[in-house]
Amino acid sequence: MIENASALFNKITHGVYVIGVSDGKEQNAFTAAWVMQVSFAPPLLAFSINPEHYSYKLLQAGKVCTVNVLGQDHLAIAAHFGQSGVKEKMTTYSWREGKTAAPVLSDSLAYFDCKLSHVADAGDHKIVVCEVIDAVELNSGWPLLYWQTGNMDGSRELYEG
Repeated sequence: MIENASALFNKITHGVYVIGVSDGKEQNAFTAAWVMQVSFAPPLLAFSINPEHYSYKLLQAGKVCTVNVLGQDHLAIAAHFGQSGVKEKMTTYSWREGKTAAPVLSDSLAYFDCKLSHVADAGDHKIVVCEVIDAVELNSGWPLLYWQTGNMDGSRELYEG
């Protein structure tokens, strides 16, 4: 076991995002912190998702998503979309459609509109690689960093076992 794992993993810098997914009929969104650019040509992003979550099923069916960049004043948004099993999760905030028809969070700093490229196994998660079709800056501000969320996601307890 790694001593003080939660604090050490918080030293890896990464932002906080809301991933919007759609299967063409239904939409959902979830908070993600494990997001990164993986290619320039074509422009590719990758993120991690729990395959047990409803959003993963929508992503598999629709093959489109948005990566919405949260600002430092968006901690409540990150907490809201980090919850599982919330009914009417999408009605709390304002949305628009991207070019792929995936949901775009209007309050985000910027978004990347993507189509699914491929998926790989990664422990208890899946790594989703997506091609960026469009990207737009919506609002100004500084991105929210994962370490600034404290233990909002309860991850400290996951390192204990």
